[in-house]
Amino acid sequence: MPNAPMHDRMANAIRFLSADAVEKANSGHPGLPMGAADVATVLFSKALKFDPTDPHWPDRDRFILSAGHGSMLLYSALHLTGYKKMTIGEIERFRQLGSLTPGHPEVHHTPGVETTTGPLGQGIATAVGFALAERMLAAEFGEIVDHRTYVLASDGDLMEGVSHEAAAIAGHMKLAKLIVFHDDNGISIDGPLTMADGVDQVARFKACGWNASHVDGHDAAAILRAIKKAWKSDKPSFISCKTTIGFGAPKRAGTSKAHGEALGAEELAGARKALGWDYPPFVVPEDVAAAWRKPGRKGKRDHKAWKAKLAALPADKRAEFERRVAGKLPAALDGAIDAHKRKMSAEAPSMATRKSGEAALKAIAPAMPELITGSADLTPSNNTKVEATPDMQPPTYAGRYVHWGIREHGMAAACNGMALHGGFAPSGASFMCFTDYARPSLRLAALMGVRVVHAFTHDSIGLGEDGPTHQPVEHLAALRAMPNLYLFRPCDAVETAECWQKALELPRSPSILALTRQNLPTLRKTHVEENLSAKGAYEIAPADGEAKVSIFATGSEVAIAVAAQALLKERGVAARVVSVPCMDLFHERPEAERRATIGKAKVKVAVEAAVRQGWDWIIGDGPFVGMAGFGASAPIKDLYAHFGITAEAVAEAALKRL
Repeated sequence: MPNAPMHDRMANAIRFLSADAVEKANSGHPGLPMGAADVATVLFSKALKFDPTDPHWPDRDRFILSAGHGSMLLYSALHLTGYKKMTIGEIERFRQLGSLTPGHPEVHHTPGVETTTGPLGQGIATAVGFALAERMLAAEFGEIVDHRTYVLASDGDLMEGVSHEAAAIAGHMKLAKLIVFHDDNGISIDGPLTMADGVDQVARFKACGWNASHVDGHDAAAILRAIKKAWKSDKPSFISCKTTIGFGAPKRAGTSKAHGEALGAEELAGARKALGWDYPPFVVPEDVAAAWRKPGRKGKRDHKAWKAKLAALPADKRAEFERRVAGKLPAALDGAIDAHKRKMSAEAPSMATRKSGEAALKAIAPAMPELITGSADLTPSNNTKVEATPDMQPPTYAGRYVHWGIREHGMAAACNGMALHGGFAPSGASFMCFTDYARPSLRLAALMGVRVVHAFTHDSIGLGEDGPTHQPVEHLAALRAMPNLYLFRPCDAVETAECWQKALELPRSPSILALTRQNLPTLRKTHVEENLSAKGAYEIAPADGEAKVSIFATGSEVAIAVAAQALLKERGVAARVVSVPCMDLFHERPEAERRATIGKAKVKVAVEAAVRQGWDWIIGDGPFVGMAGFGASAPIKDLYAHFGITAEAVAEAALKRL
């Protein structure tokens, strides 16, 4: 059936605001906004629950443009529906420095953008976390949490491997309030999609446990029917919308030329004529603008009704909900961690820091109900499941421990979505080596500034017999190089608790705890209330007299450094040991404090069971005891001796330099 005339005009407003912005910038992607405008118009005008006067309303529906290159579709919709800051001036400044309309959508930068997208596949995978957070929060707080997560994904999103992980997770968890629109335009940058891909996406998503169907992506009535059907589903829904990329462009529609470059004056004029849009660039006629403002007004009424429901909650439950969605830490957390530190100092256990992490979580989780832990099928190895975090399972969604399956990339992306949704502090876990599989999601977490704390265990050659495929050597350096990602490598049970505490206190940064498989001695046997690990580096073993050598170490090698200190003392050389649990935090300390911690010793040596890269700003050209290549398969004691990461080697390196 033909679309109603006003729908067509509303969709054309998206098309031409988008195309005009790309034309003015001479940069961008007009094809998707022009092709998917009908889908977006139906969604925003007929389905989406939102309040443009409060983009952060906790019970709003979330819309995620996974195909972030088509950002002008989202910016146009935000402008048309009345988001105050998305002025026509911002539309005209598309892709310019400092504008609210960057090339790809950026969360915390543009009001109405829920997550940063652009790296294909990330949006749909992050959306799984949004949808899961909604269900889990509803399990705790009832009817004040009742919203949906919508995604617009491209062919490219669905080709990326992480989309397969996301589809499997969502289907298994029966996330019925997750609705994905597939912009099925059959075109990629290289040309027709058939050059590289022939997957039946509807069949694929059905196989993953979704309701999946085809619709004409230019038929408004069919799109709306599909949405309403999805509302009634007990599974996530996948709606494959057949569209024409660059819809309306006389020569470029349906071709790769419409994808990623301005149409040009002649083609843009031809599109205006073909679609009957007889208005200058960036002009939206008043009747169309008025039609677009109506859904925003409805959203304001929905928001008001929701506030009444919130006010009707018991005061303590309302206060807890508001604390959770604001991301404020519970008051009991500091006391719980301090008591645990005091216990660990007194008992001085010899245990792997993965077990120290488990012990810390036993103290933290009861005091922090929003903490969600999980693992990529390594629960017995990662030790992130404790009594206070029982399994989360549909259909109740109660519980606080998520079994992600062997899906590190999807896990990390979903954790990002849970953090962005609000109400939770998510944490994933796997082996340190497999940060390689999760890295794009870790990078986006850092770029977006979300609090996600991952526990990655088996952090060095110390894992032993599993060999070089599982032994990370370059990973510490690679992760330290990432801006706004904090890598913690604690040396004992006390530092592990402190690192967990500091990681949770970073509101706009993700963190990784790199934890050992092998047992380590407790070095911090005197309780200190201050979080020394929060300094990034501190003197853990002072010299007996004026130090001639400063030894710097992290994690499992701090004990080796302390043993080297004793060997040097036997040789009449005073040495001090500095533990560096978080090089990133240390780098942020005031220069005078850094200099004082590094000290004035003649020789500065570092020891870490990893590559040297990243240490020179601390030790200068001083000796480094560590790895220069990949590991090997053998028992841990043999490996450390074989690669020369021993107290004797550290002492010898210092003496040789002296």
